[in-house]
Parts: sequence; C-alpha cells; structure tokens
Amino acid sequence: MAQTKVKTDGQSDMRGKVVEALSTSLNSHVEIIIKAPGRINLIGEHTDYNDGFVLPAAVAQSIYFAIGKSGYATRCSLISLDFNERFDFDLTDMSPLSAASWQNYVMGVAAELIKDNRELSGFNLVFSGDVPQGSGMSSSAALECGTCYGLNELFGLGLSRIEMAKLSQMAEHHYAGVQCGIMDQFASLMGKQDYALLLDCRSLEYKYFPVGLKEHRLLLLNSNVAHSLADSEYNIRRQQCQQGVKVLQTYFDNITALRDVSMAQLEVVKEKLPIAVAKRCKYVIEENERVQRLAQALSESDLHVVGEILKEAHQAMRYEYEITCPEIDFMADYANSQPNVLGARMMGGGFGGCLLVLLEKGAEHELTADLDKVYHEKFGKNITPIDIELSEGVELL
Repeated sequence: MAQTKVKTDGQSDMRGKVVEALSTSLNSHVEIIIKAPGRINLIGEHTDYNDGFVLPAAVAQSIYFAIGKSGYATRCSLISLDFNERFDFDLTDMSPLSAASWQNYVMGVAAELIKDNRELSGFNLVFSGDVPQGSGMSSSAALECGTCYGLNELFGLGLSRIEMAKLSQMAEHHYAGVQCGIMDQFASLMGKQDYALLLDCRSLEYKYFPVGLKEHRLLLLNSNVAHSLADSEYNIRRQQCQQGVKVLQTYFDNITALRDVSMAQLEVVKEKLPIAVAKRCKYVIEENERVQRLAQALSESDLHVVGEILKEAHQAMRYEYEITCPEIDFMADYANSQPNVLGARMMGGGFGGCLLVLLEKGAEHELTADLDKVYHEKFGKNITPIDIELSEGVELL
C-alpha cells in the first residue's frame, strides 16, 4: 500500500523507520520485524479464481513491519508511515471501513484469525513499503501476508504458510470486498529468489521454475493509470465466468470451474452464451494453456518463446477479457514493436497498472526514455520504470 518508488535502495531505511516508530510513536517494544514482498505475475491473469494455473514470482519491493504486543487485552494501534496515518481499534469490535482503506487489510487478517479460533491479544503494528500501489504488484497481499505472518509469530499460532495464504485471501474477500483468487497471497508467502512459482489454484500444488535471464531482464513500466480491483469490473468478470460454467454444466459432467473446460467443449455451447461470456471463457481456457507453455519454455531456457507468449497474452486480455485500457495498449504496442524487446503484456487485474517487459539487458534506458516521450505526448503523463529482482517470500528479520 506504499506510494510509487522506482528502486529498492531505501529498504534498510524503511526497516529502521518502522522500528523507530513502533518504539517512539506507540511506545511499544519491538518483538517482531517482518519483510513481505510484492509480486509480479509472468502469466496467468484472472485464472486463479477459475481454479486455474498462474506463474507468479515474489519481488524485492516489499512492505516492512515492526510488531509488538500492546499490553492490553484487546486494544490495537496501527501506523502507516506511507500514509502518515494512525488507526486504533478493538479486537472485540471490528468492521470494515470504506473501500480501499489500508486499515481493512490489517483488521481483516485479525478478524479471520479470530474466526479461525486463533487466540490474539492487543498488538501494535507499524509498516512502510515500496510496493507501488495500483501497479498490479499486490501491495494489498503483501500487507495482509506480512500482518498474518507477524501475528502468527507474535502469538505462536502455529500456522503454515499455506494456511496464512488462505486466511489472508479471506481477509481481502470479507474486509476489502474483492473476491480475489489466492495467487497474490501465495506468491508473497511462498516466493523463492530467482524462481517463478507454477501454482495450481485448485489443489495448491506448486512447482518452482528457474527464471534464468542472463543476457535479458524483466522490467515493469508503470502507466500511472491507477486501478482499483475493488471496483465493479473485476467482480463482473468473475460473475461472467461463473455464468459460463453454469451453462457448460448442463451439457457436460465433471465441470466445476473453467479450469475443467476444453476449447472443444466451449465450441459446443458457444451459441448458448452471451457474446461477452463466451469471450471470457475462451480467454481463461487459453490463458491456462499459456501458463503451461510458458513454464515449459522457462524449463528449456527459451526466452524467445516466453516473449511470444507474453505478446499473445496481451492481445487476449485486450480483445477477449477486455481488461486493458488505451494507455496500456499504447505502451504494449510500442514495446512489442521494438527490436530489443522479446515480449510485453499488461500485468495485473487490469484497467491500469503496469506493463511487464522482457527485453535485452542494456536496452532498458533507451526503451523507457523513448516510450516515455511518446506516451507523454499522447496522454499527458509519464511512465515510471520499476526495477525487478525476484526474491524470497515473507521473511522474519
């Protein structure tokens, strides 16, 4: 939930600031320090809530937490250094605030832990981070997962990382009002340095694939078009997928989600579906296939195939799932026309956020400068480059 920053150089500063703020502003003993990363997703957008496959990776941009017991039975205090806000609440009297309030992510985790019969007492928590908000890098999941991991450590709750991912997902459902899949929370908690994570969102089985870039690199270009996953469009896409599944179930057995559907089956019922619903279903089925193909390309160190799949995925998001926006499409078209770019696509829930670019090492500055110029001429705003390093998942420091 932090404001956009380009680099991760100030992370030791953030750690020091949260520790100092917990001690001085909340007069609380620092018992736990946590680092919770954001994530990128190489491929697999909107497949997670369809029981499908995703290929995310944790990144160096993170949220840092200092946590301690408050000394009270149920009273808690939170400070967001990035928003310069303090919030006090009671564990016996919690309810969601207005949409997009950072407080919801922390309170939501506490509420889910209590609902899961985990014993909490009052706590104080301070956080600060450099996961760019609204960029599709899941600052919200980092905030939830860091909170959950920290409270698990503070109160000795004995939760596994997968249990924490599930509880954090439920916090987003019930307190932030976003019916998200589990990918973001899973990536933040289960990330591994220099690896992407192929996750089966139904079984939660996972496998790591090395991202061997060598002469290439990954770059995020933030369009600075803010998006909100809590707005109606995200949930509409989910409803459309469910609508498609209901029709498919009347024709075929053993279908509980679009993950179970083949293109041949979709062709059979296509005329029975609204045009938009048929497009959404086609996208999800083919996106699951793209995830598998990209993971295979990584295992073979074939980055040129990876780039082609990224290009293909962007066009599918643009014309089938219809979650891009003019700014992102302009950026993708420009990047994909450049000789040093292997492939680029929008990353994240859609309607803004970042372009993920796979390009030759050393071409980053020229691409960024040239694209920024034409982007500003057309839209009157600038892009922000974000350096990407794949990192470990949530850590106790």
